[in-house]
Amino acid sequence: MSKLIHVAAAVILNDKGQVLLAKRPDDKHQGGLWEFPGGKVEPDEPVLEALTRELDEELGIRVTSARPLIQVPHHYPDKSVLLDVFEVDAFSGEPWGREGQPVRWVDAHLLDSYDFPAANRPILAAAQLPSRLVITGAVESGDEYVAKLAAAVEAGAEGVMLRAKQLSKEQFKSVAEQCIDYCKGKGIFLSLNCAIEQANALNAEALHLSSGRLMQLQSREQFSGRWLSASCHCPEQLEKAQSLGLDFVTLSPVQVTRSHPETEPMGWEQFSALVAETQIPVYGLGGLGEANVEQAWAAGAQGVAAISAWWG
Repeated sequence: MSKLIHVAAAVILNDKGQVLLAKRPDDKHQGGLWEFPGGKVEPDEPVLEALTRELDEELGIRVTSARPLIQVPHHYPDKSVLLDVFEVDAFSGEPWGREGQPVRWVDAHLLDSYDFPAANRPILAAAQLPSRLVITGAVESGDEYVAKLAAAVEAGAEGVMLRAKQLSKEQFKSVAEQCIDYCKGKGIFLSLNCAIEQANALNAEALHLSSGRLMQLQSREQFSGRWLSASCHCPEQLEKAQSLGLDFVTLSPVQVTRSHPETEPMGWEQFSALVAETQIPVYGLGGLGEANVEQAWAAGAQGVAAISAWWG
């Protein structure tokens, strides 16, 4: 097997929430494609120090605030790469292509229209997904769901998973349509937790599968929308999600939960170990909330998914 090359990369954000991209020179590996800026980590060099050095050399900026976003191991036919990615949300200086490379600020929702190296696909997902995902609890009507969604966003949630197992198909359709309209109007990420057929009929942009539905899934193309994710509880399910090209997963239970107090939690050490073996964004789920977001980031996760923390 070829030697693993360790690369530090950055999803750099400006005050408009745009992401900075750089174009690879035509004569380099994967030349002509867009990428997230960064470069090689030297032996024994701390990753954040390497990233700070590379961004100064490439873009003329100094990092002042950054956090871990995702690690992506990827194997090309001719080399293997570990992308160690940070989100940089504050820096000094004005970025420009110091090595002659084109650079461009891009709205996050337009990232899918750019051509990236294959290894960047999970970073594209991580750059567009929220850190705090509220899972809806049970209420009766669409109006009540929309009101509670608004309250959850006010409380800090940045994305929504509509989960309403107590509703009939017709009731779910009505509630989902109202929630889709609300979230589109507010620019809020919304995923439906339901059957594939229901999601396709609603022209849903995002669908979240239960672990049972995940294990029955034959092809990613069964869902017609952009974002496909699933609930996972073990390595077998994580492997299935990755092999089918899903965009992200929730992994649970990390801690003891009120809804399933009899279920043994995996704890942060096991959670972190499983995330390290997973090449797509992972949300921690189970007994977590706002107080655990930074701990989840440190464990390699995209963030936290929760019901009670934001649903109330």
